[in-house]
Amino acid sequence: MTYEEYRRWIISGFPDIGRGPVLDLVAGSFAGGTAVLFTYPLDLVRTKLAYQAIPTNDFNRTMQVVEPSKISAKGHAPSELVYKGIRDCFSKIHKEAGIRGLYRGVAPSLYGIFPYAGLKFYFYEEMKSHVPANHKKDITVKLVCGSVAGLLGQTFTYPLDVVRRQMQVQRLSTSNSSAMRGTLETLVTIVQTQGWKQLFSGLSINYLKVVPSVAIGFTVYDVMKAFLQVPPRDETPVEIANGRRNSQPSPLPSSPSLSQTQP
Repeated sequence: MTYEEYRRWIISGFPDIGRGPVLDLVAGSFAGGTAVLFTYPLDLVRTKLAYQAIPTNDFNRTMQVVEPSKISAKGHAPSELVYKGIRDCFSKIHKEAGIRGLYRGVAPSLYGIFPYAGLKFYFYEEMKSHVPANHKKDITVKLVCGSVAGLLGQTFTYPLDVVRRQMQVQRLSTSNSSAMRGTLETLVTIVQTQGWKQLFSGLSINYLKVVPSVAIGFTVYDVMKAFLQVPPRDETPVEIANGRRNSQPSPLPSSPSLSQTQP
């Protein structure tokens, strides 16, 4: 929804702007950023519930992430989890750091979603523009374009996703002086302590989720627009309204000329 709205606003505000993939890049970037701002607290809670953060007692006082399913089996942590559910997680985060705590790690999310969402729409529309006219409605072609768009967009922005996850699972405690606090500081620390390859750890597994997800999302999106007969996206509301007015017959018939009344 926001992608289409941003696109129409840009076209209405800048009529001379090109209608190519660059427009999709800008509109997609702003749409992705808007979606993140509205849904980020849910993403934060999901991450904290999936990976319970347990502090270690080694000399570096680093943070060890333990999967809930392995906590009791390996004896790395008490049997009681830090968060007992969605509501409990929201409540504890809010008590510890307020509303600001619910948006911890949102900076790398925005840094990542702006290029990711933008590149995703850019690659998809760019590839569709090179598809022959007789194949533009082919669902298989849309799936292929969406798959490549998701793969390229995810590859270029995945390191920022790794930074975001590591910032999310840190305890919101100021007592740990070595805690990573900023996006850049977290990125540098990961490279220094774990190596640059860690920034792409899990990328191949992520492909299995992102690539088909983006492909199906774009395909269903285009198919539903065609089914609902949504006007072409390059037409602004003003253009559509003008077209409708021009197509309506005049309420008053034109008076015949004198030459037409003469025999």
